[in-house]
Amino acid sequence: MAKKHIVVLTGAGVSAESGFATFRDTGGLWEQYNVNDVASIEGWYRNRSLVLDFYNQRRAQLKDAKPNAAHEAIAGLEKDYLVDVITQNVDNLHERAGSTRVLHLHGELTKVRPENGVYERTASEAEVMDVGYRPVVLGDLAPNGSQLRPHIVFFGEAVPKIEKAIDLVQKADILLIVGSSLQVYPAAGLYRYAGNQCPIYVIDPKPVPLSDPRVTFIKDVASSGMQQFLSMI
Repeated sequence: MAKKHIVVLTGAGVSAESGFATFRDTGGLWEQYNVNDVASIEGWYRNRSLVLDFYNQRRAQLKDAKPNAAHEAIAGLEKDYLVDVITQNVDNLHERAGSTRVLHLHGELTKVRPENGVYERTASEAEVMDVGYRPVVLGDLAPNGSQLRPHIVFFGEAVPKIEKAIDLVQKADILLIVGSSLQVYPAAGLYRYAGNQCPIYVIDPKPVPLSDPRVTFIKDVASSGMQQFLSMI
């Protein structure tokens, strides 16, 4: 008998318990930085050094962070289910917790690519380089001679992997949404692609603006919310 397919969509709330500030909460990163300066394509071309420094700080923070109980519970689902994780997060905590099938919608913090590469046109991973946790500065060049930039989907850029994410959600037997405010598109609309008979579970301590008869809300933080979810399935 084939295993049921669980697709997990995760947002910043999953990593918050690992010490990562969420962008939209009080005290989050948006309060210290203007989003247009550090997370938009216009900001990149306006001040590359500022953007590189911002992501260098995030990379240093990630090095010291550890997966939390929510990451571990999601990874543990693989014992009994076919699990695909679609994450809006750019950290690698899902992988470090043991999840083996992770799709990063918004890029990956530990990777860079040339600013004038082919990625935007073809969604090819061929030019993506893993730098781990080391800083990247102005003057660090790709093999093609162009400046290395974060492998991050900036505001103002397309989300190359959204079609793959849609395909996964369409095939899900269960859709689990953890720690996402469902305010950032196109990720916020992914739940609409779940089948009519697909139950949807939403774990978040705050109200999520989602009205759908398929949805069961678990109003809790990610770690303890995952324990409630496990008791329901």
